[in-house]
Amino acid sequence: MTHTTDRIEDLLQTGVRDEVYPGAVWAVGNADGIEASGAVGLLDPDHPDEPMRLDTVFDVASLTKILAVWSTIGTLVEEGKLQLHTPLGTFWDEVAGRPLARATAHHLLTHTAGLPLRANLKNLYGTDPQDIRDGVLHESLHRPPGEAVEYTDRAALVLGYLAEHLSGQPLDQLATDRIWHPLGMTQTRFGPLPDAEAARCAPTEYDETTGTHLKGTAHDFSARLLNGVCGIAGTFSVLDDVARFLRHMLAPTQTAFGPNWIDESLRIRTGGLAPARGLFWHPAPATEPNEDIWVHYGFTGTGMWISPQQDRWAVLLTNKLRFNRDREALTEIRNAFRADVFYYSGSPALK
Repeated sequence: MTHTTDRIEDLLQTGVRDEVYPGAVWAVGNADGIEASGAVGLLDPDHPDEPMRLDTVFDVASLTKILAVWSTIGTLVEEGKLQLHTPLGTFWDEVAGRPLARATAHHLLTHTAGLPLRANLKNLYGTDPQDIRDGVLHESLHRPPGEAVEYTDRAALVLGYLAEHLSGQPLDQLATDRIWHPLGMTQTRFGPLPDAEAARCAPTEYDETTGTHLKGTAHDFSARLLNGVCGIAGTFSVLDDVARFLRHMLAPTQTAFGPNWIDESLRIRTGGLAPARGLFWHPAPATEPNEDIWVHYGFTGTGMWISPQQDRWAVLLTNKLRFNRDREALTEIRNAFRADVFYYSGSPALK
């Protein structure tokens, strides 16, 4: 085992001992595939005889925004079905004449659309999926588009609706047909999962209605409200599938989104506004934008990083929500993991 791999394993074992998460899986690779990977801890603390495995299924939470939304939007842009800087109201009847009509897909992808920051869909719009869709697409903006960078899950929700409008397919089928199956991501899908797959799933937070920890059902309430499928969250995946996705980003083929979309996304697209953003990706925390390390996180404890400059990607999947919703301890683990992968390991091979 290499020195850097030892550092990573020791780091992630510390997270298990400190109860940051019950277990974790990780991988590091380049355009050729996986260079190193591992698993630490338990699948479920209630079952100490079940170790975390490399093929454990995870609720990847906000990685949905990349695996399903950013990627499918990219295919629509490349096909000429979507122009990023065209106001939505000029081609989307559902928002024509509404406040959202002034915004563009570029605004949504950079979190500069001025969308309301409120997130509790049930309290705002009820439980009917069509009422939720109408409410999200018709509500007044929080501020004019392009004025500020303000992260909100609504951006992904709206982009998911937009992708469905332009393709004529529901988001789960669209992602499957255009991204997941072409890339060989055969174990990636929206939930709820069938019982056999749910049994391999890392449990997340405690559900008071069932008296158990969620397994195979999205932790995100908005996703559950929308029958498991939305742009915000709801996707389940495994380490190998996420690795396939990131490998494609470093060596894109004709099977999914291409190099132009990747290049457009992995650079600062917010001008002088702060915090800096690409298109749904953002520069890794505590690094300079020119260091070319881009990241996206999921609230359940998932994360992925990519650096075209270094020809390197990394994945860390945990189920921290099995313990709590605190972010600070996991943030420290993620930052140290990124440093081990991108600063201490060298390139192109782990050392």
